Amino acid sequence: DVQLQASGGGLVQAGGSLTLSCVVSGFTFDDYAVGWFRRAPGKEREGVSCINVSDGRPYYENPVKGRFTISSDNARNTVYLRMNSLKPEDTADYYCAADGNLILSTSPRSTASAYEYWGHGTQVTVSS
Repeated sequence: DVQLQASGGGLVQAGGSLTLSCVVSGFTFDDYAVGWFRRAPGKEREGVSCINVSDGRPYYENPVKGRFTISSDNARNTVYLRMNSLKPEDTADYYCAADGNLILSTSPRSTASAYEYWGHGTQVTVSS
């Protein structure tokens, strides 16, 4: 079974940084997509960033471009989300998701329904 474990959330002041980790297990080959999503209090879940671990090409949604960096370490089966210059509006529960059939270059990569597997969330709180 595919399993995802997200960690790294916490409380940080505005302008600070955090790195989230998502450990993925259960895929036979290193050819799958991982996406980070977030859900802020009272808001809909939204896509943040995604990557295919086989080619490492990253994708970012506009609110985080230039501030967040997604990367993968295939030896550790881990995808990271480095979050810099955090803002109070980044406060949310962050989730990682994975799918073995998603082609990020042509698919609705920021749509939650495109991903089959989900981990539990990790909470990020940015104070002003």
